[in-house]
Amino acid sequence: MNRCRVLVVDDHKHAQEAICDILSLDPSFEVVGVVSDGAEAIAFTEQWMPDLILMDIRMNGMGGLEATGRIKMAYPYVKIVMITVSDDIAYLLEALKQGAQGYLLKNLAPSTWIEYLQAIVSEEAPLSRELAFQILKEFSVPAAEPEQSGDTLTARERDILRQVASGLTNREAAENLGISEHTVKNHLKNILQKLQLQNRVQLTRYAMEKGWVGRDGFGGER
Repeated sequence: MNRCRVLVVDDHKHAQEAICDILSLDPSFEVVGVVSDGAEAIAFTEQWMPDLILMDIRMNGMGGLEATGRIKMAYPYVKIVMITVSDDIAYLLEALKQGAQGYLLKNLAPSTWIEYLQAIVSEEAPLSRELAFQILKEFSVPAAEPEQSGDTLTARERDILRQVASGLTNREAAENLGISEHTVKNHLKNILQKLQLQNRVQLTRYAMEKGWVGRDGFGGER
């Protein structure tokens, strides 16, 4: 069974413990980190690439909304669900604008949390989320079509792209970079989404055209 790797972001210890307790009710969720502010969440995501982030909205230091926007810009594959004590619709809309996949109230029953998160992870979005996006469309300006550009890749993503485009497996790339195979896999999903590519073959061709790798492996520009 593939477990969903979860990062919990909240600046209150009791809330952290309560969220972890809820997640422990379902073995398909694995808490891989607990941090206390948005800046720590960004750093953790860069290093460990969780599948799902449960992000408190209001925290000391960098808040959840700002952190969500930054994480989703750099790592669009990562799913983020905001957690809060407020049911203010303005927070929901802002969270969705920043790229969050959902929104949970802390006072909801644990069974509701689990059911909702299972739906988010499996991409079977609850009706409430669909309605929220319909509302959001009324306030949104259509975005311009993104251009295929390596400029949006992080330094880590470029390192992984070079490894994979040189013919290495995910495991080999992970060993070379000192990270987990799962982290490489998630980074690859981000890279493909950012560059609007479908597979490793297209990725390799792209890297060669950019001069990031030579046709015989490493040797392109850094």
